[in-house]
Amino acid sequence: MAGIYIHIPFCKKACHYCNFHFSTQTNNIDSFVEALLKEIVLRKEYITQPIQTIYFGGGTPSLLSNHQLSLIVEALKAQNALADTIEFTVEANPDDISLEKLQFWKSIGINRLSIGIQSFQKEALEWMNRAHDVEQSHQSIQLAQELGFNNLSIDLIYGTPHYSNDHLLADLAIIKEYKIPHVSCYALTIEEKTALHSMIQKGTIKNIVNEDQATHFEIVVDFLTKNGFEHYEISNFAQPGFRSQHNSSYWKGLPYLGLGPSAHSYNGDSRQWNIANNALYIQSLQKDDLPFEKEILDLPTQYNEYMMISLRCMEGFNIEAIESKFGKAYLEHTYQVIQELADKNYFEKTEQGYCLNKSAKFLADGIASDFFIVR
Repeated sequence: MAGIYIHIPFCKKACHYCNFHFSTQTNNIDSFVEALLKEIVLRKEYITQPIQTIYFGGGTPSLLSNHQLSLIVEALKAQNALADTIEFTVEANPDDISLEKLQFWKSIGINRLSIGIQSFQKEALEWMNRAHDVEQSHQSIQLAQELGFNNLSIDLIYGTPHYSNDHLLADLAIIKEYKIPHVSCYALTIEEKTALHSMIQKGTIKNIVNEDQATHFEIVVDFLTKNGFEHYEISNFAQPGFRSQHNSSYWKGLPYLGLGPSAHSYNGDSRQWNIANNALYIQSLQKDDLPFEKEILDLPTQYNEYMMISLRCMEGFNIEAIESKFGKAYLEHTYQVIQELADKNYFEKTEQGYCLNKSAKFLADGIASDFFIVR
């Protein structure tokens, strides 16, 4: 299984919390698309196996016109061997979703939408500086479902200073009412160089409270699991059969090609990432240059990444996989850390290894770091 990720680095406005690569200057979108089409051709040899997932992320992919999106999709089809059945996802903001766009998206093979709802609460959307309002959130879901987009995912952000337990429960109740089959729930994080970080530093808004975020996480997990969702990754919940195949391929360590500014690619032995600058990306591709950096992944790095990813997933880590891929010394190291953390009661035994128990999942990244091999 292999996938392609396409980063569309444009947004209508900047959300206060976002640290992804994007620009609100959209006057050069056509030049960006031309550069992207050239990169698709130049990178056609990176993945040699059939492509089973395509994912347009951003930024805001739903800003693309039908013509621009069609050009990109046709180029992907022309330069890559595609599997007979593909999961084809586009991230979309509610304010971009219209009947015309949905019909077009469906006509070119898009079969999964990830809608950036973030919250159904007016105050929350305004606090985050989102471009859409509550009414558009509801309309986007209703339109998508009416057009037959049954494979829907929505994003939800919790843990903001003004967001109460009741607000969260109200949002979750709406998800239940709409029968949304996939939900990505993220605790708000304060990233440097964001507007949110600056406002907190200046004291103009309150900082987040970790204890409140932990409570919100427990509410999310309890509500969604009681309503039939699999908590298959720390931030992701799916009804049976509706896991994100594209994101799951990341977590399984499968190869993927990333196209566009800041996009990452991975082939098992190395990782590379494109320059996170729209103008330089466009200029480089105009000269037929590929503007990326590359890292060869040594064994300790591969082990550290495996532990980080596997502890975020419900299946946990596989003992036999550790021994076969990394060797006996790494297996012994794994058992040693498990023993050192035994009094914490973080782990549950599985048929193939260990996973984190419910109470430890909110601490997954910190626990994973205890296993890291530092060179």
